[in-house]
Amino acid sequence: MKRRRFMECLAGAAILLPMAGSAEQVRIPVIGFLSSASAELFPKLLPAFRRGLGMGGFVDGRNVSIEYRWADGVYAHLPALAVDLVQRDVAVIATTGGTVSAQAAKAATQRIPIVSLMGGDPATSGLVTSLNRPEGNITGVSQLANDAAPKRLELLSQLVPAVMTVGLLVNPTHPNAKIQTREMEIAARALNRGLVIIPASSEPELSAAFSKLDDLKVGALIVSADPFFAMSLDRIVALAADYAVPAIYPWRQDVAAGGLISYGTDLADAVEQVGIYTARILNGATLAELPVVQQSTKLALWINLRTAKKLGLRVPPSLQAIADEVIE
Repeated sequence: MKRRRFMECLAGAAILLPMAGSAEQVRIPVIGFLSSASAELFPKLLPAFRRGLGMGGFVDGRNVSIEYRWADGVYAHLPALAVDLVQRDVAVIATTGGTVSAQAAKAATQRIPIVSLMGGDPATSGLVTSLNRPEGNITGVSQLANDAAPKRLELLSQLVPAVMTVGLLVNPTHPNAKIQTREMEIAARALNRGLVIIPASSEPELSAAFSKLDDLKVGALIVSADPFFAMSLDRIVALAADYAVPAIYPWRQDVAAGGLISYGTDLADAVEQVGIYTARILNGATLAELPVVQQSTKLALWINLRTAKKLGLRVPPSLQAIADEVIE
């Protein structure tokens, strides 16, 4: 994107705020924030986004304004929400909640810069042509959550080696559901484990999913990386406790909320990086200057020993030794 064209866009995407003690008004840029998740999921993550903005000198309500649009886990709502932000001519769109949010924003505009928290390889999904020098109007942070999925099965097998059949909780409405399932099926065959696919895309289906696990005598569970599951984390953790099912999750926040074990990235760190890039664009950087940040090197293991004790599990010292954090 040419710098002059960007500055014209920035000038158009502004609101008027009165200056303190006078009738003078100043125009400030507006950020469009689009997420496939819900506002309830973000009490700890929105501060990370604002912290990233602050590193670039922007404070919400002072010299920038943020328009939030939440799909609440209903991915079909994203295109209309993205179009609404484009029609408001925001200066930049920041997206979270996976590749599906980024795709909706990109489909809505080729003009407004987009900074996205994406899953998997954005080049493979067609979001960008180059990770190092994005040529379109989108850049951001790529979390290789799907690439981490086979490792989750390996870690879960180390934790409960006697369990030969595990369940995969997957949201069939998620665009990456087939990829998540296929990669886990390959990993299960490699580890000589049986795999039962447990679909759920609503709160009632979550209860039915755990009932199915119990009926089938499935001894452990892998929770897929999905915004709906993140929104329903407390419910999933409670069901896992009620049914005494050892489960592995995709993010650190899951273990902090009482989950047994997780392997993946820290969402807060990634959302902060989205804020940093958003601020840099507002300060005049072009997208070609902002390569896609890949967080594959930041995958980490978290273990909750309190939850393990409640489940009657002994976490092997070898597994504790490689953990990045152990909650005791």
